Amino acid sequence: MKKLFLMLFVSACIFSCKNKEEESNTVVSEPAPKEEKQFEMYEMSEMALLMEQMYVDNERLKELIQKGETIGKFPNHFLKIHAAVMTDEQENDVFFKEQSALFIKAQKLIYEDPKNAKEHFNKGVDACVRCHEVKCGGPIPRIKKLYIK
Repeated sequence: MKKLFLMLFVSACIFSCKNKEEESNTVVSEPAPKEEKQFEMYEMSEMALLMEQMYVDNERLKELIQKGETIGKFPNHFLKIHAAVMTDEQENDVFFKEQSALFIKAQKLIYEDPKNAKEHFNKGVDACVRCHEVKCGGPIPRIKKLYIK
């Protein structure tokens, strides 16, 4: 009886191994190749680049004002704000033109009236914040870091 069980057990093992071999020999279709997503490089608009440059310039200007150092001349590239190409040209409306004019006026006053540079500087930042509250709110927290307290 023990021999019979042993033979059944051995034959079951042999047949089970044979079935696995047969399964492994069957052709398994490969999954369809995944579509490769092409990486698209984001290009900033002329206005976005100008605003980035103005931000950097104003960070430096803030430091100079806080230290009481000479601030130099008004950066004329700020005037490009009126003509720079925007990501969405419809955003270049009357409201934007008014806010950019207030910004430029405040910026020029910093250089013309250095005794009140802090006040004029903060008015320029105010103009940026007001415009971004309506147009593009994303950079507002960053812009607010420019305020001189």
